[in-house]
Amino acid sequence: MELAGIFHQPFSADAYIYDKKTMHLKLRTKKGDIQKAVLIWGDPYLFKKKEDGEYHWESERLEMKKKAETEAHDVWFAEVCPPHRRLQYAFILTGTDGSDIFYGGRGFYPVNEDTLRVPDYYFKFPFMHETDMFKAPDWVKSTIWYQIFPERFANGNPAISPENALPWGSKDPGVDDFFGGDLEGIIGHLDYLADLGINGIYLTPIFEAPSNHKYDTFDYFTIDPHFGDKETFRKLVEEAHKRGIRIMLDAVFNHIGKNSKQWQDVLENGEKSRYKDWFHIHSFPVREGENGNIDGHDTLSFDTFAFTTSMPKLNTANPEVQQHLLDIATYWIREFDIDGWRLDVANEVDHAFWKKFHQAVVSEKPDVFILGEIWHDAWPWLLGDEFHSVMNYPFTQTIIEYFVDEKISAEKLMHSLNQQFMHYTQSNNEVLFNMLDSHDTPRILTKAGGDKQKVKLALAFTFAHTGSPCIYYGTEVGIDGAGDPLCRKCMVWDEDKQDRDMLAFMKKLIRFRKDHQQTLTYGDLVWLKTDNEKQVVSFLRKGEKCTLLFAFNRSDQEQAIPWSELDVKPDTVKDAWENKPVPNKTLVLPPMDFAILEITN
Repeated sequence: MELAGIFHQPFSADAYIYDKKTMHLKLRTKKGDIQKAVLIWGDPYLFKKKEDGEYHWESERLEMKKKAETEAHDVWFAEVCPPHRRLQYAFILTGTDGSDIFYGGRGFYPVNEDTLRVPDYYFKFPFMHETDMFKAPDWVKSTIWYQIFPERFANGNPAISPENALPWGSKDPGVDDFFGGDLEGIIGHLDYLADLGINGIYLTPIFEAPSNHKYDTFDYFTIDPHFGDKETFRKLVEEAHKRGIRIMLDAVFNHIGKNSKQWQDVLENGEKSRYKDWFHIHSFPVREGENGNIDGHDTLSFDTFAFTTSMPKLNTANPEVQQHLLDIATYWIREFDIDGWRLDVANEVDHAFWKKFHQAVVSEKPDVFILGEIWHDAWPWLLGDEFHSVMNYPFTQTIIEYFVDEKISAEKLMHSLNQQFMHYTQSNNEVLFNMLDSHDTPRILTKAGGDKQKVKLALAFTFAHTGSPCIYYGTEVGIDGAGDPLCRKCMVWDEDKQDRDMLAFMKKLIRFRKDHQQTLTYGDLVWLKTDNEKQVVSFLRKGEKCTLLFAFNRSDQEQAIPWSELDVKPDTVKDAWENKPVPNKTLVLPPMDFAILEITN
């Protein structure tokens, strides 16, 4: 038995409160090294007198389930409901070599009565405080998001378009181009979005800024006049809510635009500016072209987003900055009833500020959704007192690497996703923001080299997993585009130029997700078959009322999988996607296609 491969960390994704009465426990061991893991658990204060006249700790034993495997580890899982909300626990492991070991808070010990009777040898979870439990708005779990880049979605009021606005869709966008998209254009297409099936809109920044993307905001209390005004925005929120659609805005609190009154004051007054401590300034002057302040260079005399001189970084440790940003965050919730904030460059803002942000916005609206833009491991932000979710780019990249780039094997896909799912709590996973592309990445159709079938496979696979899926505007009608600015093309509204087949596919996929939301949010993920040679991946989503079998064929050859290899009896299966008869002997997957079957529980 390889002791170095065994690991458990209390008060982490390995041991956490799932709901008011339930604890989740996970244990990691070297892959293939352990044949059995048993949890021994009980209340630390519960002792009973035994026949020998002594008091013994009352405990229960529960055989753990092997939940997942990665390239290097097996992950074991158990769920318990401590009646008094206190927990003392340890693990008894049996290796494939037949050896046994006790593993607890003090490390490894022999499995005997002397070991089992020492309370100090056990892990402890002293009390299950509800206030310590990760909570996210329940509505997010059933939300299908639609990301809109407002300048490129629809022009509903040409009278407020910039003077230099180009005719809609007349060319591929350049970095500085405007086409006149606005809030009225979004309002005018809410019925289209409702018919598509989405019930959440994520808007990139809508506040006053000189650029088309608005990430260089200079007035967070004003709607950009080329997008509309506050009454137009109020109408957008109200009309969206009438259709059961939530609205999430983009908060750019890491930095501010150079045209802001605060930065302009620093440019004018230098060290005498009352706002100089609002920023991270190393030396003066901070004017562009002086003191090393050249856009894109690493010689800047102040901190910025990347090395962009037009976006000076805010000092969120400054109390005045904190109050200013918290006033913004609560204002748009209180006055306009928005449903969420997406936080730009969230990983570069200090944790202390995000904790204050969380308290402020949740106090204003208890079920508001907080989404952070983090492209990497986000565990420190998902402990319950900062964000509810993050943009799940590691999940995105794994799916793209398998279905689109074809650079990893079926087994690698499984191992990578297992590692990601096991790294977070189940509570985190249920609300992670899952997407295939965004305004910051090439569009998925372009990544796929124009291969629409690859896109369909990737989308179906995304929608099959726990989390809240998001569609980038236009994916449903076949919009392509390389990286910024080409990923920000104008939405295609001419039906003759839309990919109507893709639109029908997306509607069907969204409807399927809604119909099976409980299973796809809460159901167990059980991998059935990952065939590297045939490029086939299959798995179950096991819910209380329904079990779904998903099978994906990435190859350009038809693949037949005998039911015996899936441990499924054909008479218990119906086709949940195509609604056609299921063959008796094998599951047949056409080239570059997938199947979704419902199994009778």
